[in-house]
Amino acid sequence: MTRRCEGRVILLGAGPGDPDLMTVRGVKALGQAQLVVHDGLIDPRVLDLAPEGARRISVAKRRDRHTMPQEEINALLVREALAGRIVVRLKGGDPMIFGRGGEELAACEAAGVPVEVVPGVSAALGCAAEAGLPLTHRALASAVTFVAGTCQGLKEQDWRGLAGPGRTLVVYMGVATAAAIAEKLMADGVSPDMPVVILERGTHPGARAIRSLLADLGDVVARAGVMSPALLVIGRVAGLARAEDLLGRSPGLRAMAQAARIGEVTGA
Repeated sequence: MTRRCEGRVILLGAGPGDPDLMTVRGVKALGQAQLVVHDGLIDPRVLDLAPEGARRISVAKRRDRHTMPQEEINALLVREALAGRIVVRLKGGDPMIFGRGGEELAACEAAGVPVEVVPGVSAALGCAAEAGLPLTHRALASAVTFVAGTCQGLKEQDWRGLAGPGRTLVVYMGVATAAAIAEKLMADGVSPDMPVVILERGTHPGARAIRSLLADLGDVVARAGVMSPALLVIGRVAGLARAEDLLGRSPGLRAMAQAARIGEVTGA
């Protein structure tokens, strides 16, 4: 007879940064932890919500440099849970949006480890809200798409239909490839004048929102010295964001934003 696993794994979304944006359920889950396996960008104030005696292991990931390969993270979660511990796998944003939560869930289930998923406020939602940026808008956008800017074979991707009239495109992990992303979108038919907002370190201290046009995106990212973590929001709704304009190229966007806020814009 197989012995029942006494431990368990909780895949927990920490939200976009500010600990006040964690869910009540998330705070309760973190308070049960005996081991916290956390991403590198987790705000220290979030980690402080774990019990004082809980062990903490950072499995920080950076572009092309991982503290611990994903297979080893999976094995760590399983091993510690099988040893009877409550393991909280703490991830930025939501664990199932570009967080490899699906891989960790499958590894735990395959090993017979009880696993629970506690959702978090995704980076796109939290950072956009901070900038006063609606990802959908009755007059401007009725669809939103999330993509990863680190995707392999960027030039072979077909992004037609992901950005343009009536749509909003949110690019995660796109700082290093911002110029190439803009070039590819324009090649696929998106207007060079499409509004863009860069949301850097959203909900963290020092957060910035920077306005651009698609054609200027690479230059703006370089000029502003934008660093990860940052999101790119591409679409007409970007003109509504409370954001700085480094190039002074978008008075028309500000006029459009004002009109949209008072309901004068029609059509999507």
